[in-house]
Amino acid sequence: MKAVVLAGGYATRMWPITKHRPKMFLPVGEGTVIDVIFEDLEADDRIDEVFVSTNERFEEHFEEFLADAPYEKPTLSVEETVEEDEKFGVVGALAQLIDREGVEDDLLVIAGDNLLSFDVSEFVDFFESNGTPCLAAYDVGSKQRARSYGLVQLDGTRVVDFQEKPEDPQSTLVSIACYAFPAETLPDFDTYLADGNNPDEPGWFMQWLQERGTVHAFTFDGAWFDIGTPESYLEAVSWYLDGDAFVHEDAAVENSELGENVHVMAGASVTNSRLERTVVFRDAVIHDADIRDSIVDEDTHVENLDLSNALIGAHSHLE
Repeated sequence: MKAVVLAGGYATRMWPITKHRPKMFLPVGEGTVIDVIFEDLEADDRIDEVFVSTNERFEEHFEEFLADAPYEKPTLSVEETVEEDEKFGVVGALAQLIDREGVEDDLLVIAGDNLLSFDVSEFVDFFESNGTPCLAAYDVGSKQRARSYGLVQLDGTRVVDFQEKPEDPQSTLVSIACYAFPAETLPDFDTYLADGNNPDEPGWFMQWLQERGTVHAFTFDGAWFDIGTPESYLEAVSWYLDGDAFVHEDAAVENSELGENVHVMAGASVTNSRLERTVVFRDAVIHDADIRDSIVDEDTHVENLDLSNALIGAHSHLE
């Protein structure tokens, strides 16, 4: 079985934090968002190769990351784009990757910016037991939030209806970016695109498959975070830290109050300050400040300020 980790987005809603780094490299605990996925894929012996689908702008970032990482399975597969408006869409990029890499096996596809509370091997077990295209589905608990995703209706585990981003959701069970496809269905990507269908959202492709055959859904409790906004990232960090503060051993915190869900990275310095639900990147300096619900990028200096819901770009100096 092959796997594809989707890592080609530009995360413009999180600029300046993600303007010069893939959002998959945002820290969560001692690792990054994408480390959690790579660890699961590395541990499953059924998956023999992992293609990391990214763009030309972030190609070098991923080359450096993988060169220093302990993983043996991932290899880069680069789409020829450097800007958001050049992207082929997720379905289009997958079709190109299948052709470019000569994929002929069963295929697992997962978004690199997903933080999941289940092991990927559980999803692969479900896929193998059904032998059909499969998706993972999660109850977001809010019809307003469900409008942003593909909505699924089930009969047992079989998908009987699929609506991509409905205006009036009838439930709150949504498809997340975790899919599996039997080898014999891979030519359907080209058929779908040749018919002029939407190349961007994979939900449209899953709906197209469901209308022509059987699709099953793996449902799970726990947590799921689609990290595409500062708020969703801070929510993911809060879930992972579970109310704790995580301070790297090479960071310096003096005469300061660290509230819940604070992450201070290596080389950072926090003095005479109060932090709450905030991520402080490497080598940042915070002095005499009160910061809440914010992200402070690397090599930044913040002094004598009260900040809330702030995104502070790298190498900034604010006082």
